[in-house]
Amino acid sequence: MPRIKRGTHHVKRRKNILARTKGMMWGRKSKLKLAKTAASKSGVNAYVGRKLKKRNNRRLQQTRIGAAAKALGTKYSAIIGDLKKKNVILDRKSLSEIARLYPAVFEKIVKA
Repeated sequence: MPRIKRGTHHVKRRKNILARTKGMMWGRKSKLKLAKTAASKSGVNAYVGRKLKKRNNRRLQQTRIGAAAKALGTKYSAIIGDLKKKNVILDRKSLSEIARLYPAVFEKIVKA
């Protein structure tokens, strides 16, 4: 029985790893040993970054709502609390966009 050569699989895997590190500096873009660690670490950092982006956007939305609330003479917590009591289903993202783009509409929401 002839031996099984796996050259194609090796080349395919190597190409995949090097494609993921394309554009990196020094040996990480061309040397497989360095590229493997760079690719795995970049994947971990990308995952963490996606979570951080959600966290940062939520903080930004809260800040925007708080600033708009302060301009109307009330507080962020008071607005959110009143909306929950009145069962108004508006999330922070849409509220912050309304506060940013349509202050008059936001004022009506707060007054109601």
